[in-house]
This record gives sequence, C-alpha cells and structure tokens, in this order.
Amino acid sequence: MTIAQSLIAFVLAAGLITVTPGLDTALVLRAAAAEGRRSGGWAAVGVSAGCLVWGGAVALGLTALLAASTMAYTVLRWIGAAYLLYLGVGLLLRPRSALQIEAAPSAAGHPFRRGLLTNLLNPKVGIFYVSFLPQFIPTGANAPAWSFLLAAIHVALGLAWFALLIGAIDRARRWLARSGVVKTLDRITGCVFVGFGLNLALSRRA
Repeated sequence: MTIAQSLIAFVLAAGLITVTPGLDTALVLRAAAAEGRRSGGWAAVGVSAGCLVWGGAVALGLTALLAASTMAYTVLRWIGAAYLLYLGVGLLLRPRSALQIEAAPSAAGHPFRRGLLTNLLNPKVGIFYVSFLPQFIPTGANAPAWSFLLAAIHVALGLAWFALLIGAIDRARRWLARSGVVKTLDRITGCVFVGFGLNLALSRRA
C-alpha cells in the first residue's frame, strides 16, 4: 500500500467511524445541550486528547511488541481480527434505533476532564487502535510515526464532526433521535468492521 492509498483508505474508513455516534458523541452533545456550546467544545477537546494519548501509547507499544516476536504479532493479529469481527457482527445483528444522549455520563467537573477521562479509562479505545491502525501503515514506513499520524488524523476528523454537531446542536439531537438514522450508520460501520477484521485475519507478516 502506497502512502496516498493508505491516507485515502484511512480517511474514508475513519470518517465513517467518526460519524457513527457512540459514547463520545453522546458526551459532547449532552455537554453542549445541558451546559452550553462552550462546554461541548471543551468536552470534544478532552475526548480528542484522550484519543491522542491512546494513539501514542499504541504506536510505541505495538511497534515494540511486533518487533520483538513473530508469535506476538500472530496472536495480536488474531485478537485484533476477532475484536473487529465482534464489533462488526454486533452492529449488524443489533443496530441501535437512536443515540441515547441522556444516557451519557453526567459526572461533575470540567467538561474537558470528563471527555479526557471517558477515553483514558476506556481500554476499548486502545484495543480498537491496535486492531485498526496497523492496516493502514504503508510498506516500509516508520510504524510509530505513521501510527500516531493516523491517530491524529482520526482526532482531526472527530473535532471537525463535533464542531459541526455543536454548531447545530438542536438539529443534531433531532437527527440522531430519528428511527433509522443511527441504525443505518451502525449497519454500514458493521460491514466495514467485518471487512477489516477478515482482512486482518487473512493477512500475513511482510
């Protein structure tokens, strides 16, 4: 995979994942709706900071692990494939009908801290990056630097999406509450996860 191919494929895949609402989206929208758009913005920045921390940790730790052992690479590859398939099949079989914004965490404290801790204390973010990022590293590229770059691109896409939602908070809430919107996004994302899971399971170390 060339650099251009890697970037295009990642932006398309990460963009779809970004617009599929989950806990982070609910947290940001709830902060914006309940405390104002400024608080929603701080929550978005906190979520993004948490993603960057996970991205850096995964980039360094993953590279060291893969360089140390072929067996570790194989085990990690199968774990990552199984996780992506689990996510994908779950979304296909049990898509949500709407995002439950009111179910988002409402802990006290600065919205930046809430967004940051929500991601830092969620190991699923790290597991997802471990499973997802390596598939978009071009042949011969510096793995740690490239992995962190991909995580940063994912964060940039997320910030742009959060800004759009916060800017249209009322319409966004109504849109995500519509039956079928989140369900459709879940099913599309489920297909993407299954595809990447199969690709990871069938891939071989270069």
